[in-house]
Amino acid sequence: MNDKTIAIILGGGRGTRLDPLTRHRSKPAVPIAGKYRLVDIPISNCLNSGIRKIFVLTQFNSASLNRHIKNTYNFDLFSYGFVDILAAEQTPKSSNWFQGTADAVRQSIHHMANYEYDYVLVLSGDQLYQMDYEKLLEKHKAADANLTVATIPVNAEDASDFGIMKTNNKAEIESFVEKPPAEELSKWESETSDEMKAQGRVYLASMGIYVFNKNDLINLFDNNPGATDFGKEIIPKAIEGGAKVISYPFSGYWTDIGTIKSFFEANLDLTETVPAFNLYDNERLIYTRARLLPASKLTGTSLQHVLIAEGCIIEASRIERSVIGIRSRIGKGTTIESSIVMGNDHFATDAELNNHTNDTPLMGIGQRCFISQAIIDRNVRIGNDVRIVGGSHLEDGKYEHHSVVDGIVVVQKGTIVPDGYSI
Repeated sequence: MNDKTIAIILGGGRGTRLDPLTRHRSKPAVPIAGKYRLVDIPISNCLNSGIRKIFVLTQFNSASLNRHIKNTYNFDLFSYGFVDILAAEQTPKSSNWFQGTADAVRQSIHHMANYEYDYVLVLSGDQLYQMDYEKLLEKHKAADANLTVATIPVNAEDASDFGIMKTNNKAEIESFVEKPPAEELSKWESETSDEMKAQGRVYLASMGIYVFNKNDLINLFDNNPGATDFGKEIIPKAIEGGAKVISYPFSGYWTDIGTIKSFFEANLDLTETVPAFNLYDNERLIYTRARLLPASKLTGTSLQHVLIAEGCIIEASRIERSVIGIRSRIGKGTTIESSIVMGNDHFATDAELNNHTNDTPLMGIGQRCFISQAIIDRNVRIGNDVRIVGGSHLEDGKYEHHSVVDGIVVVQKGTIVPDGYSI
């Protein structure tokens, strides 16, 4: 069945809620866990589930995503597998950019006409989870469903951010509402396990993961030409039209990485000794670009709950509950806590090492710095004696050398922070 499935990964819109990390890259290209990109998560789930026909839809800042896909996912010449980028384009049928999740798939589906497939698996490009899509497809086929929606229980605080549904005792979805207001949530409670009820997770939320029968999806598009979004329009229209729409409950770790705060927390959670999201699985690998970097080198550094990628040269005094990305350079006497350092796209050259000045520090973090509650993007140059301390005491906004989002300091890609700078 998996060779009859095409996966479509939605790259999202402008990614404004992840700004400034998305100013120079699309949302799926945002680095995560020190060495990966967000798009590696759904692609790896597909590969681990035996699905090898994968399209990634995007329209904003797609150059780095294109480069990552091209350099990473190259299949055997005799394989039918591929991972292809489909960017928004003008066609005789539409001169508009993607107007929503459903519109993105509608405008792109003609590119799939040359492939044999029976099922369309629609995925989001900004979520952190591990799922066996083969089981999802088996459930869809066994139920003889027209559409299957992967679901997860959430609490009242989160419910208004998701599509919420009600099901019958056959797991068939009878009603669906996109992002209901808080005052209407009482009408949308569902039966969940005792463990979920104890956590207040009594609302059944869409994970933004869908399985459609090919012909049913095309018919839904043809019958609803003005519908642009799956959650707001396509799913309710399918239910209203009598389609068999079922829920596929998921009980594993899953988090939506749509904001700076959720991105920050998801990364730092990975530093736990046994994180909820398992990067250390022998069977379900997370794939990414093979960079052939040397091992990281540490000198005199005290480490506590730290995730360190390859190619780093670290002389810091202390690093605690932080993620340190590829090729990071951190100077003597520096302390980093509860932060994400994304690293660098290349090593400093001999010329840079020998000729840098105080006005242009080396890529990386200098000596005697203190960094807390911060995200340091790629290729940032931080001088000596710099102090960056995020927290609720800071006012959100954009500043000369940084931004503040929910109290988290974000230093944008390529920024130069001079010696002695203090936040």
